Amino acid sequence: MTAAEAEVLGELRRLRARVPQVTGALAASADGLVLARDTADADAAEGVAALTAAALGVALRLTEATGQGGFRELLVRGEHGYVATYAAGGSAVLTVLAEPRINVGRLHLEARRAGLRIGELVDGALRPRTPAPHEPAPRQAIPPLPSHKPKEA
Repeated sequence: MTAAEAEVLGELRRLRARVPQVTGALAASADGLVLARDTADADAAEGVAALTAAALGVALRLTEATGQGGFRELLVRGEHGYVATYAAGGSAVLTVLAEPRINVGRLHLEARRAGLRIGELVDGALRPRTPAPHEPAPRQAIPPLPSHKPKEA
């Protein structure tokens, strides 16, 4: 487990500690791969992450088609509780399972905070690290695109 994975898992555990009606939480990539989970069933987490990716695709299209801007969150209420998904940075999502008696406002407050922190951790782990001054810069496999600057008058 990488340091970022351990920190994301810690954030999931803190979320569950702050909101006792949360029964499970996972962080996943936007394409449905589990990054970290705090759930009882590992196999179920994989399935939930895959379904989250599918729901995310629909939610993205819906927000775009209706002019509501970028995706922020999705809440589904079932007979036995809630499934809530929150944006977590530019490449991940936080999905939370909760009991039906949860205070949804509290869920949103705490999960949004956790999503921000998880997004920082995941996006930070994906950013290429800057080499130390004595290290040569890594070679780029693909050259950067040329910048398009407006012509000066």
